[in-house]
Amino acid sequence: MGRCKGRAQMIRRPLVCPGLDLGALQTGRKIVLAAFVAVGILLFALAEPSYSLDAFARKAIEWGGLLLIAICIIGRTWSSFYIGGRKGIDLVDTGPYSIMRNPLYSFSIVGAAGIGAQVGSATIAFLCALVAYSVFAVVAQHEERLLLRKHRRQFPTYFRRVPRFVPDISLWRDEETLTIYPHRVYMTFFDALLFLLAVPLAQLCKHLQSEGVLPVLIALP
Repeated sequence: MGRCKGRAQMIRRPLVCPGLDLGALQTGRKIVLAAFVAVGILLFALAEPSYSLDAFARKAIEWGGLLLIAICIIGRTWSSFYIGGRKGIDLVDTGPYSIMRNPLYSFSIVGAAGIGAQVGSATIAFLCALVAYSVFAVVAQHEERLLLRKHRRQFPTYFRRVPRFVPDISLWRDEETLTIYPHRVYMTFFDALLFLLAVPLAQLCKHLQSEGVLPVLIALP
């Protein structure tokens, strides 16, 4: 990728780094996320909630996780109304992008927590969210460099004003009309539906554990 020019400053100034390619970046992100999914499946297969949790607490965590997955699906689809077909071309700074720079990633982090919660463990939910955050933080940094190259005038101001992942509702601004690319919205929606696979997968692993087919190596609260 080459050496980036400059260092991170206290004023949160994005780095300038030549040769960034959004397509290659997204391919790398998908590879890392595939590895993340593999780790999640391993957790489903080998982990269970601590016996100190009663059945009600476990179910509450699981249902809470399902709610987080629903928020992820709705949020990612909503974000695609604004960014679909424009990513890497325009600097989108309205709708969800007016209150956080990376809403697609933010909602995916929420969904990752929901996936981990299907084990019935709040600790695993937190760990899944933390891993997802770590992955998306790196991806977001590289995308910011690319956006700075494309939008040298507008992006530094946007970068300093709008937080990366945690929304600031006070910054909300919208557009009167939107140009929506339906196929992009559908693609994002169906991609987000994959988060729901965590529910039957977790139930299958629990059944196999109860039958003694899968061992239980860790128990977390």
